[in-house]
Amino acid sequence: MAQIVPFPARSEDRLRAALRSLEAALDEQHAALAEFRGNLALLDRAVGGLDASVRDYRATLARTADDVAGAQAAARRLERTADIWLKG
Repeated sequence: MAQIVPFPARSEDRLRAALRSLEAALDEQHAALAEFRGNLALLDRAVGGLDASVRDYRATLARTADDVAGAQAAARRLERTADIWLKG
């Protein structure tokens, strides 16, 4: 059950209460900023990993393109050889 706290009557008490609230808010902000920085570090590592994966993927695609070009050339040579044999 919520407890009702009376509003301080003296200006010094109100100032102390305001300062405590400010300190609590600053502590929360500090914790939130630390968490944000931690999340940025995690994001940086994830993006770095993604960058490496994309570079590997591009290299694999380039090798595959070379393999396909080689297979096409071999298939054309085979077709020419077959045409020669069929005509001969």
